[in-house]
Amino acid sequence: MRALIVVDIQNDFCPGGSLGTARGAEVAAAVSAYLRQVPDGSYATVVGTKDWHIDPAGHFAAEGTAPDFDETWPVHCLAGSAGADPHPDLDTSLIDAWFLKGEYTAAYSGFEGHLEGTEETLAAWLRARDITDVDVCGIATDFCVRATALDAVAEGFGVRVLSELCAPVTPGGGAVAFDQMAYVGVELV
Repeated sequence: MRALIVVDIQNDFCPGGSLGTARGAEVAAAVSAYLRQVPDGSYATVVGTKDWHIDPAGHFAAEGTAPDFDETWPVHCLAGSAGADPHPDLDTSLIDAWFLKGEYTAAYSGFEGHLEGTEETLAAWLRARDITDVDVCGIATDFCVRATALDAVAEGFGVRVLSELCAPVTPGGGAVAFDQMAYVGVELV
């Protein structure tokens, strides 16, 4: 059975957010449209991931220091904030479960997170539902989408990335991420 993992389509990663991607809002709307038109039974479940930072240990640039946009970032997706909320163009009624990541440490992959309200990991949750394959989409192609897809491969799932339903931080970074994912066997569709 196949699941869809919708990665980090949150306000802070869309235009106007503290780490907005150029295509973030477009991807939010496109993922909703895709889920409304995909044939019933295509996905056994649809899960979403959220950056959900409380005190993510060095993930944010120190006050007065510019972020390097590789290891350190501007403050974003603070737990419970409007920036951490799903973008309004993402129809959250189509998401069956949410996985939170990065509360107290940097975390890019949805597989580093846990089911909201529990400590159950994404891999365990998917396996408990007999999921063998996953499709991945969302924000940002060159960071959290890539990390989620790579971890899904490492966890033994068959993985496809829905490339048109992804938003990169930069076009070049997105292209490199697609190459890295394809190299380890991710199917790009």
